[in-house]
Amino acid sequence: MTAVIVGANGQLGRALRVQFPDAVALGRGDLDVSDGGAVARYDWSGVDVVLNAAAWTAVDAAEDAGNHAAVRAANVEAVGHLADAGERHGFTLVHISSEYVFDGRHEGPIPEDLPPSPLSVYGRSKADGDREAARIERHYLVRTTWVVGDGGNFVRTMASLADRGISPSVVDDQIGRPTFTTDLAAGIAHLLGAGAPFGTYNLTAGGDPASWAEVAAAVFQARGRSADDVGRVGTADYFADKPQAAPRPLNSVLDLSKITATGFQPRDWRIGLREYLGG
Repeated sequence: MTAVIVGANGQLGRALRVQFPDAVALGRGDLDVSDGGAVARYDWSGVDVVLNAAAWTAVDAAEDAGNHAAVRAANVEAVGHLADAGERHGFTLVHISSEYVFDGRHEGPIPEDLPPSPLSVYGRSKADGDREAARIERHYLVRTTWVVGDGGNFVRTMASLADRGISPSVVDDQIGRPTFTTDLAAGIAHLLGAGAPFGTYNLTAGGDPASWAEVAAAVFQARGRSADDVGRVGTADYFADKPQAAPRPLNSVLDLSKITATGFQPRDWRIGLREYLGG
C-alpha cells in the first residue's frame, strides 16, 4: 500500500508517520491542501491512500470573524480538493472528524449516523468537511474526541500544572474519552488492513467515559498529587468570563460498536494515559 500523509507535522500526523513508516509525509510547506491548484498538480499516480491529518483545530480562535476564511479553507475546502483528487486518481481518502459536529445533547453514546448539529464555527466547518469527504465512495471518515499526542494538549497541560504545584479548576460536566494518537493511528491502520467497508467510523479510546475534571484528576494522581487538588466547575461558570470561547458539546461520548465489529478493540483510556505519562 502506497500512502501519503498530509498534515504530517501535527499531533496525529506524527503518530501516522510512525504507524505508516513507508508513507510519504507532507507538511503544509510541502503541500498546502487548501490550495486547490497545488493539490491538482501534485503527482498522485500510484498512491493508494491519502491520510488527511491537516486541519484547523484552534476551536476558540475559529470563532474570531477574522479567522473564518482560514478555518473554512483548512477544514472544508481542503477536504474537497482531496476528494476531487481521490475521484480522479482512485485513491482512498481517510479524513479525521470530531464530535464537535454534534451539539452534545444526545442521550448516551453518539452513533455514526446521528445528523450533525454543530454549536460552533469549528464544528460547522468539520461537519461541512465531512460532507466533502463523503462525496467519494472510497473514503473512511474517522470521528474522534479529545486528542492527545506529541504536542500541546490537555493532558500535557495538566501534568505541567501538577508538577508545578498548581491546583486548577476543571470542567466536570463535559463527558468523553481522551484518545491517544497512537491508538487513533492504529485504528486507522486496522480499517485499511482489514478492508472494512467504506464510510464513517467512530474511533476513540475505550473504557468508562469521564469528565475533563476526572481526566485531570487521573493525571494529578499519576504525578503524585491528590485527585482533590483538581477543583471542579460547570461549563457555564467556567466560560462565564470568556465570551470569546466557542460553545462545547457536553456529551462527547461516541458509540464504538461499529469499529469493534470490524475486529478493533479500542484501548482503555486510563491504560493509554499511564503509558503516555511514562508509567
